[in-house]
Amino acid sequence: MKKEIDYYNITPEGLKIMVDMEKHINNVALPSSLKELIKIRVSQINGCAFCLNMHSSDAKKSGETDQRINCLSAWGDCEFYSDEEKAALLLAEHITLISEKRVPTSVYEEVSKYFTDEEYVNLVLCINQINSWNRISISMGKSAK
Repeated sequence: MKKEIDYYNITPEGLKIMVDMEKHINNVALPSSLKELIKIRVSQINGCAFCLNMHSSDAKKSGETDQRINCLSAWGDCEFYSDEEKAALLLAEHITLISEKRVPTSVYEEVSKYFTDEEYVNLVLCINQINSWNRISISMGKSAK
């Protein structure tokens, strides 16, 4: 798509809902670094250059290393992600590719080793939020600048 649609100014009421959900996710009791890793990984899967650029930058500002950002697409083969982070990234991939992977009980069981049910719900909300932002940004022609 070549044209970039200014969706914030065209439908501010609809985008306010998205921004309010973003505020909620920013305030839930999950590590900020984990939320940024999820946002980057989901944006990699979806191919959203705008969100990849933004969240990679945000992750670096919050202290994330180049190594951990650059290797996210191969997180399962890396020793520098915690088991908790790996469980959350597994969930993120299953939800993002839900039509192919679903979210089997085994994924829930893995995630529940490290997260409470409340944290699980907040992970799901975080994952769905970035998937929504990716789809909005891509379909509106938003690009990395």
